[in-house]
Amino acid sequence: MQQAIGKYRWTICALLFFATTVNYLDRQVLSLLAPQLSHEFGWSNSDYGDITAVFQFVYAISMLFAGRLVDKLGTKWGYAWALIIWSIGAIMHAESINVGTGLQSMLGWAGLAAVPVSIIGFMAARAVLGFGESGNFPAAIKATAEYFPKKERSLATGIFNSGSNVGAILAPLTVPWIAKNWGWYTAFLFIGAIGFIWLLFWFYFYDTPAKQKRLSPEELAYIQSDEDVKVDQNESSQEATKVPWFKLLGYKQTWSFAVGKFLTDGVWWFYLFWLPKYLEAQYNIKGTELALPLFVLYSMTMVGSIGGGWFPVYFIRKGYQAYDGRMKAMLLIAVFPLVVLLAQPLGHMGSYWMPVLLIGIGASAHQAWSANIFTTVSDMFPKKSVASVTGIGGMAGGMGGVLISLIAGKLFDYYHALGHIETGYSILFTFCALAYLIAWVIMKALVPKYKPITDL
Repeated sequence: MQQAIGKYRWTICALLFFATTVNYLDRQVLSLLAPQLSHEFGWSNSDYGDITAVFQFVYAISMLFAGRLVDKLGTKWGYAWALIIWSIGAIMHAESINVGTGLQSMLGWAGLAAVPVSIIGFMAARAVLGFGESGNFPAAIKATAEYFPKKERSLATGIFNSGSNVGAILAPLTVPWIAKNWGWYTAFLFIGAIGFIWLLFWFYFYDTPAKQKRLSPEELAYIQSDEDVKVDQNESSQEATKVPWFKLLGYKQTWSFAVGKFLTDGVWWFYLFWLPKYLEAQYNIKGTELALPLFVLYSMTMVGSIGGGWFPVYFIRKGYQAYDGRMKAMLLIAVFPLVVLLAQPLGHMGSYWMPVLLIGIGASAHQAWSANIFTTVSDMFPKKSVASVTGIGGMAGGMGGVLISLIAGKLFDYYHALGHIETGYSILFTFCALAYLIAWVIMKALVPKYKPITDL
């Protein structure tokens, strides 16, 4: 059957996978170098939290417009511009001191003069990175909606979303080694430049399905086989049918997605940006020593991402609508992060491996959750509005991440001053454990049953 249909859509999925890998490589460099940079520049936990919060804030706000821009420019050019901008932002980190000095002297704000140039420079670089990276998921989800029928979208999303895990795995294996041998600035330069290589493959292999010469008629028909597919694949025709944001906000389906992202995205941000500092603070693990525990942890998340994408298929095959099957799967997935509640109690036994493994289960569950929550958008919204709704939810998720970063920085500084920093991490891990069940209950209350949007 697969031979008769064709498999070119999986080539597109592979492109999305590698782009997401690059995306997470670029954003992960700072967290891996955070212990070294904090010592070199004298950053407190609050300073580091503020720097990461700038990335998340700009990322969140930009997600709203990124989805709209991707809908307007089309997937091909929307994705390309996003990657160009975020790669420039990643490279900017290498010149953060010069950037900070230039901004401080150029703007001349009284308040800015009191801020160390290292913080200003890294904030500026993180802002550009966040602006560009905001386009990744709206573009990838839109490409998935274009190239896959609904029954395959969660699997395709799980596969490309596992690129975030691969990026998180590759980063600790490469970044500390590069920084140790050639300096931290070289790590930002080298990792930031990788995206431009991907861009060559993207322009060569990608086009919309209706224009894709490598796509067989049988595979195109299979992609469009859903009964409710009524959208012209020609993106130029989609540009003329913009859907206002306020109209999208009038649907409970939009709010369900946004609430789910707001409550759970911050958990993943916390794992990405704070785990290296957690391992240093409680177990004195830093530099190249971080490679093995983070490699193991993020390797576990690949299982969650791909397995989570496959999981709803079990319920769909039993006759459930795609959305209803997905929600059943997400309820079971939301139970697994509860093991994170044991990370600190068992971590006191002396070894860092127990919390690493327990947090790995929680992070793996997040990726399974993420593969499904993204796909709820394409389940219920027409393709012309998928990127815009994804952007709205992404903005909500980013704002959740901002709150987590700011709270974490203040919380850890407070308990560090008391000599009990482990209490601060216990509080954050408790939220990480419970967030998914809370999010699921609210999402289910907003959209109890499958209800596609048909009036856009």
